[in-house]
Amino acid sequence: MKLASLILLTALAGTSALDAQQVSRPAPGPAGSWRFLGATTARFTADHDTIRVQGPYDNFRRIKFKVRDAPLNLVRLTVTYDNGAPDNIPTRYAIPQGGESRIIDLRGAGRRSLRRIDFWYDTRGRGRGTANVSVWGMH
Repeated sequence: MKLASLILLTALAGTSALDAQQVSRPAPGPAGSWRFLGATTARFTADHDTIRVQGPYDNFRRIKFKVRDAPLNLVRLTVTYDNGAPDNIPTRYAIPQGGESRIIDLRGAGRRSLRRIDFWYDTRGRGRGTANVSVWGMH
């Protein structure tokens, strides 16, 4: 009985880690237009989510976050490029319900492809509910 419980808990822990990572395959579009990169739900029981970006349309110059259903405090952002180099971008944005972050310019734009977006958020004092967070990129 204990072994079965341990296996179930391990499976559930692995599932929640996978739920926090979304894979995105951006669609092509004209330069200067915003393209959807992915979305996740901030459940206020976690503080970190990841969106993985896969090509071939993955060379973005700017990103931004949109939030629905609840406000979100974006406290940390790390963007990882195709060469594995992380870019820690200083953030401290209070994004209101139905609002957007500022436009975030990416370093090395035009020379590197975007592979991963990790973001951390502060959920203290946010109460019940969830925030739907979408990430958008511009070539």
